[in-house]
Amino acid sequence: MRKYLAKTLIISLAFFTISLAWSIYNSYVPVFLSGLIKSSTIVGAIMTIDNLFGVIFQPFFGRLSDRTKNRFGRRMPFLLVGIPISALFFFFIPWYDRLDSLFPRHNLSLAFIMVLVILMNFFMSVYRAPAVALMPDAIPPSLRSRANGIIVAIGGVGTIIALTLGGSLYKLGKIYPFMLGSGLMLLALLVLVLFYREPETPFAADSDEEKDGDAREGERGRKGLFRPSLLFMLLTVFFWFCGFEAINSFFTLFCKERFGMNPGDATQMMAPMVLTFMVCCYPGGVLGSKMGRKRALLLGNALIVAAFLGIVLIPDYTWTTISLLICGVGWALINANAYPAVTQMAPAGQTGRYTGYYYAFTFAASIASPILYGLVADLTKRQGWLFLYGGVMFSIGLLFMFMVRGKAISE
Repeated sequence: MRKYLAKTLIISLAFFTISLAWSIYNSYVPVFLSGLIKSSTIVGAIMTIDNLFGVIFQPFFGRLSDRTKNRFGRRMPFLLVGIPISALFFFFIPWYDRLDSLFPRHNLSLAFIMVLVILMNFFMSVYRAPAVALMPDAIPPSLRSRANGIIVAIGGVGTIIALTLGGSLYKLGKIYPFMLGSGLMLLALLVLVLFYREPETPFAADSDEEKDGDAREGERGRKGLFRPSLLFMLLTVFFWFCGFEAINSFFTLFCKERFGMNPGDATQMMAPMVLTFMVCCYPGGVLGSKMGRKRALLLGNALIVAAFLGIVLIPDYTWTTISLLICGVGWALINANAYPAVTQMAPAGQTGRYTGYYYAFTFAASIASPILYGLVADLTKRQGWLFLYGGVMFSIGLLFMFMVRGKAISE
């Protein structure tokens, strides 16, 4: 891994820009929108645009990057277009209300911020799948879990910078977190351009893996999402993210009902889990390389289900905190190994396409699960079902995981 460490760290800057931008975006754009729109439902719908665009555009741009080859590389052209343009629109988001001072007779703030949000989301979709596909192109299959663990951890650093430094800057003025985000996005792109060159021939799954059962089915005419193991793996990912996204969306309401906590304290309660997740990402990738991805994913799934069950059965603040730490370990195991498993199922030259599949299913879960759990909470008039719901989603994912076959997942 030492041979590829510097390359992995440079590649991780692409994912760093994504995590940083989205953390700032999700923290402050709802605040801006709530000042312009009275309906929380409409605000929530606008905030799902990124997920909707992820489902629609990321498979397309991922596949397009597989077919692209010029002097800049396969993936880099999409970063060279997507990062600076999305950074530009991202920078101007907090300036949405400046038009009212120029045109006082027209309420243009809502129209302006909607244009900025839509265009920023689109150009983020242009480069996300190609950016993530840089890793499997440059890293041998046996080291991808470790490399992905590093990349996810660096993405976590971006989130922490957004929440800590960005939060401090927001107190000075709403434009400053967005200035920080845009500047770091452009700086990361500059480092990538100066110090990274895409390989002429990307790494692919080795010849043995291409001859496993799933690939033989492809030779008989089944392609893309019709390959059973790929579909089962993507459904596994979908239900895992269904469980995670519901908790991410409703955790503050859960804590308010169970412990009488305010939203700020509930958010801080999640911080140790995020830190544990970051610390465990790389060890999770190492463990996946040594014991096999499937075993590592099953272990991560088991830890999360056990922790969720503990929270359901023991309504105690301290135990909930401990259980969340266990969840951080399990989620790290899943994040470090799931994406490499999907990309290693990809035929030669289709890594970007499979990256798009992976993110399409995660974003689909981000759209569907908060709505589904919201219906559960509305029907039962309780938020206390949150971790039971999450446990059910992860258990369904576990069932699909058992159906996945092939060396890409077992080694």
